[in-house]
Amino acid sequence: MSALLDIRDLARRFPVKGAAGGWWRPGRTPAQLHAVDQVSFTLAEGETLGLVGESGCGKSTLARVIARLIDPSDGRILFEGRDIGAIPARGFGRAAERSRIQMVFQDPTDSLNPRFTAFAAIADPLRRLRKLSGEGLQTRVEELAQLCGLAPELLGRFPHQLSGGQKARVGIARAIAVEPRLLILDEPTSALDVSVQVLILRLLDDLKRRLGLSYIFVSHDLNVVRLLCDRVIVMYSGKIVEAGPTAEVFAAPAHPYTAALVAAIPVLAVGARRPRLALPGEPLSPIDPDPNTCRFYGRCPLGQPRCAEAMPDLVSWGDRRAVACHFAERHESRAAAALASVGT
Repeated sequence: MSALLDIRDLARRFPVKGAAGGWWRPGRTPAQLHAVDQVSFTLAEGETLGLVGESGCGKSTLARVIARLIDPSDGRILFEGRDIGAIPARGFGRAAERSRIQMVFQDPTDSLNPRFTAFAAIADPLRRLRKLSGEGLQTRVEELAQLCGLAPELLGRFPHQLSGGQKARVGIARAIAVEPRLLILDEPTSALDVSVQVLILRLLDDLKRRLGLSYIFVSHDLNVVRLLCDRVIVMYSGKIVEAGPTAEVFAAPAHPYTAALVAAIPVLAVGARRPRLALPGEPLSPIDPDPNTCRFYGRCPLGQPRCAEAMPDLVSWGDRRAVACHFAERHESRAAAALASVGT
């Protein structure tokens, strides 16, 4: 499979008002929060890539930068060979790539205009990017509604007249309306009931196969990521700490943070228990972090003085994996043994 998306040393920093060296103080270097810090990866055509990590790790910011909703501070975003990161977010709506990269947002209620009916919401990108109108627009919206399991009689309703699952289907229909190649899913089911989540996830899986889509799937639910994603990227404090095929990463996590995430997945088997991995201490501040200190230092159960003196690089781990940890080999063996009794 060829690379559809190639992210190179991508970074996004935000000025922090009120921090030491705040941006308004003359003669001081502006304080910056490093939300995404030198991230690199590729996405193949037809692949589903999961982004996981705790709240504040930078995965949603990364998704929004790739979707060109906000500008990167540094780095390149090569989509179909073109550096779309060089196009300002404010003007990206007029770029040809806008129709080929679409996003499904976390909250289906907040992402829909309350003054638009379901029909108008789905039709909006078709009017803007495909210049459709009249009978052609009507036909296309009805086709999309059917494809997403949305009953025709619901197209005339406003968001407050729809259920959570129905609003999610409207958001998905709107995203696929202009036939994108890449769909970025920012926790698309987290605001829905569990029973509805299953239906929406099945819909997304079906659409991927039928339309030949590629997905970037941002989620806290590791069980969902394990089921849907071909590969997974684990982020911590703006950095990628581990990446690789989902089954391999979940079966034998090489980074201690990944192992802690996997250990926290509930075990459904009666009487089975998965050993928990304690993470003592407090997270390091993401505001102007020390470039020579591992971001996980202070919480890592394997932390050594070396971790405070040298930031570990993301390096190859076997044939298809990468990990950023000075002590990954020792940790991988211990984590695999701890998890073997309950399986993953």
